[in-house]
Amino acid sequence: MTTLNSIEGGRFYGIGTGPGDPELITLKAARLIASADVVAYFCKRGKRGNARDIADAHIHGGQREEPMVYPVTTELPHTSQAYRDRIEAFFDASADMLAGHLAAGRSVVVLNEGDPFFYGSFMHVYLRLKDRFPSTIIPGVPSIMSSAALLPTPLTMRDDVLSVVPGTLPDDALHERLSSVDAAVIMKVGSNLDRIVAVLERLGMCQRAWYVERSSMAAEYCCRLPEASVDRAPYFSMIVVPGTGERR
Repeated sequence: MTTLNSIEGGRFYGIGTGPGDPELITLKAARLIASADVVAYFCKRGKRGNARDIADAHIHGGQREEPMVYPVTTELPHTSQAYRDRIEAFFDASADMLAGHLAAGRSVVVLNEGDPFFYGSFMHVYLRLKDRFPSTIIPGVPSIMSSAALLPTPLTMRDDVLSVVPGTLPDDALHERLSSVDAAVIMKVGSNLDRIVAVLERLGMCQRAWYVERSSMAAEYCCRLPEASVDRAPYFSMIVVPGTGERR
């Protein structure tokens, strides 16, 4: 039986490592990472991955590391069938690899930037494994909160309605989602920056919006959206629109 102070063999843990600053990882996450038999994490080809970097101080030589290398990232449109086929096969293979460790009685932690259940890759292997092995989710500080912390005004107050929207939505859907909210966080900005700015301008929200990239990381950058001068926003970027609730 697992307890609050132990890690259990044959159980997998979705670990939220937080948004980037290693000091924002939770005490519980750090303890479980250090105690696990296997440490797994997603990464791009040729890179270790942000989640692995964040957790570095808690990983030691006696553990087995399992990098799960994405077969494709931006090389194919994410809406294409070719992309879907390759990424689904990748998650199938990753889940099978983790299942091998779990069936052998090993404890497995899967690292995930931010929070495991908030736009995390972990969810894809979780859904493939949850009915076969016991699991525990360790929440992490999501990037929307580390980004909001950079602003000179609260994200929401009083009765403000907050909407979290992926910037990959088509223009009309993005417009509809944002048209009835007080505050918004637009994630997955990337190459969609110009489209998002155009939608916010039509809604009259651009002047109170902020552009944030790599919040809590060494290359952290934050400015008012109209002042942002970026040809292509990185993956770890978002647009934050604070609410309009009463501020005193």
